[in-house]
Amino acid sequence: MSVISTIIDSVCILGIVLCIRLMNSPRTARAGNLLGAACMFIAIVTAMISNNVVSLNILWISLVVGACIACFLALHVTMTRIPQLVALLNGSGGAASALVAFVVLTGSSAALSGIARWTSDIALVIGSVTLGGSLVAVAKLDGKITPLAIMLRGHFALTLLTLIGTVLLIPLAVISSSGTAVFLSVLLILMSLLFGVLFSIRVGGADMPIAISLLNSLSGVAAATVGLAMSNLFVVAVGAIVGSAGLLLTQIMCRAMNSSLRKVVMGKTSLSTAGQTASGLAGQDSSPQTSHAPRTEEDTATALNRATAILDAARKIIIVPGYGMALAQAQAQVKQLLALLEAKGKQVRFAIHPVAGRMPGHMNVLLAEVEVPYDKLCPMEAINPEFAETDVALVVGANDVVNPAARTAEGTPIYGMPVLNVDEASYVIICNKDARPGYAGVDNPLYVPRQNTIALFGDAAETLGTLLEKLR
Repeated sequence: MSVISTIIDSVCILGIVLCIRLMNSPRTARAGNLLGAACMFIAIVTAMISNNVVSLNILWISLVVGACIACFLALHVTMTRIPQLVALLNGSGGAASALVAFVVLTGSSAALSGIARWTSDIALVIGSVTLGGSLVAVAKLDGKITPLAIMLRGHFALTLLTLIGTVLLIPLAVISSSGTAVFLSVLLILMSLLFGVLFSIRVGGADMPIAISLLNSLSGVAAATVGLAMSNLFVVAVGAIVGSAGLLLTQIMCRAMNSSLRKVVMGKTSLSTAGQTASGLAGQDSSPQTSHAPRTEEDTATALNRATAILDAARKIIIVPGYGMALAQAQAQVKQLLALLEAKGKQVRFAIHPVAGRMPGHMNVLLAEVEVPYDKLCPMEAINPEFAETDVALVVGANDVVNPAARTAEGTPIYGMPVLNVDEASYVIICNKDARPGYAGVDNPLYVPRQNTIALFGDAAETLGTLLEKLR
């Protein structure tokens, strides 16, 4: 049976690789998802049969319960809460790896080889770090705690001590007797959870998508490591695939933000945010009171009429979606606006910032949901040079990723981060909820009244709906 199970596992591994390949395109992503789920299910059943545990009803009940929970989440979690769900799933993956490692260590420690002990303890640590960091990420994304970086007194020293203590505990746990295995394993879990929390609370602002990518990678590394302890080929391979893919995505996003993983882990966004108002930016003449002043109904009607006239006269338009579009569920109106503008003979494309939203690819998922053609979604590096030749940049719920303060406001969380150059377009129309700072907490000078900038504050779906009516 071991030979047959190895062959089946190998085929499933190839299926997972093909699944990732299919998910490179929205047209084949659904098939890729189904293929990946099928391969995982076959691998689970194969492992149960090869280990002679098919008669354990609790395992089959667990499979059914897990499938029901997954179906419930898929049907009921809104698109605005997908980042929280992804972060929670990362944490669940880490927790599962840590739990398996704990069982391996405490269930048959006397029979474990040295390699199995080492890999189990390492998996225990990485899985627990992933769980602790992911729970904090969920709380930040869901607004349960402030999304900005949190600095405790002596934070760096506490983090360093926790890390050193965890590293020193691993070899001690490896050489320990079975009598102390449980105590040391629990201590490792607690130390690792604390390190994960200390790391994650220092991440804030625009760096959160990078942290989620890193936690995703860690969940894969934890699975691969515990797979070595269990001598399970499939778990090792799939964990390595997830770990390497997550790390690659993390590096890509760091480069796109002109940042580094070290800065993110060490809490780059913990820099002072005092005085981050638009009035403090070079070349701008404004005040916070002016940029945050409420509009009268007459002002709003005038702004809507002017925005309609500008869109009607424009030939080249770039739409910039952001997290506010997800909150307002305005992607359907965005698709209708795309169809209407193209029917009028205008060229319309979308500018996608790597960290727009709260997770990698968030905007792509939202726009794919309403079947916006994938070839109209342009990455930042490709679309940025074209803003200077664009008639209108239409911002829908985006803030930090279009904030010109990233170029000038030194000492702020977004300083040095590449942003979409919407301010270079002939006209900028902003459909945001209000003029408050974005996720990074930095005021946006685009909200300062200018001749070529129109701010339409309010629910983005309603604002776009009004524009659609006026354009028809």
